[in-house]
Amino acid sequence: MSNYYNYYDNVSEDMTERKPSALAEKLPAGKIEKGLKRLLIIAGAIFAAQLVWLFGISPFFPFSNVEIHGFSGLQRAEILSIAGINETSSFFSTNAREIQQMLSANILVESAVVTKRFPDRLSIFLTPREAAAISLTTINSRQVPIYIDRNGVFFKIGDNASLAALALPILSGIENPQLNMRLPSSLVTLVESLNKMASSSPELLSAISEIRIERKVWDGYDLVLFPVHSSIRVRVENNLTEDTLRYVLLMLNVFENDIQKPQEIDFRSGMGSFVLKEQS
Repeated sequence: MSNYYNYYDNVSEDMTERKPSALAEKLPAGKIEKGLKRLLIIAGAIFAAQLVWLFGISPFFPFSNVEIHGFSGLQRAEILSIAGINETSSFFSTNAREIQQMLSANILVESAVVTKRFPDRLSIFLTPREAAAISLTTINSRQVPIYIDRNGVFFKIGDNASLAALALPILSGIENPQLNMRLPSSLVTLVESLNKMASSSPELLSAISEIRIERKVWDGYDLVLFPVHSSIRVRVENNLTEDTLRYVLLMLNVFENDIQKPQEIDFRSGMGSFVLKEQS
């Protein structure tokens, strides 16, 4: 029996002696530090290469994406041509402010915004001019509509079919209107007001077929309105508003059933005055 117990004592002693030798087989601390340094050097080299590519190489490559938000009157190819953007244009070779100015100079464009996104993207946002009123000009002995935007710019020649579709009043009394011409600054408030009414109360605006601009003897302008459903002219100051137009149409409705109708109602004083037609 004593031999039996001695055998296990010898085994446990042998295992105790082997533990230090197993720990000794582990890597020395110096080798671990060297391995970590190598990993850091490799990671740093990869990061540096990515920085060189991102900041030193890719911005000189052509744009990978040119995003254009335009409108139907100006096609993508024409926009790129005006902007001077081609297949070789890159982030560093493109001046966004210059492109914005070139696009804004186009008569059909009201405003342009150009943004570059590093390293290889370009975005162009265009706002078109929209008609606030229409005038008539003569081309090849034929009268055609010419559109005026809210800033008073004559920006586009149309046709008679589009004239009916827009349902905007015709501004007459303008001498020889041409493309890229501008209304006098004192009349810009008129087209601004017409533009607002086209959005807020289009039914009011559609009740007027023509607005004739008449220069005063000394300074300023009068406006003569020609209603669609009445033969009575209405003269107002150059400050046509939605409230004024509502009042004008209300008075016209009152006179419409009268036997004696005035030829013209004068609203320049704020109160409607008129002269009745002479009976024949």
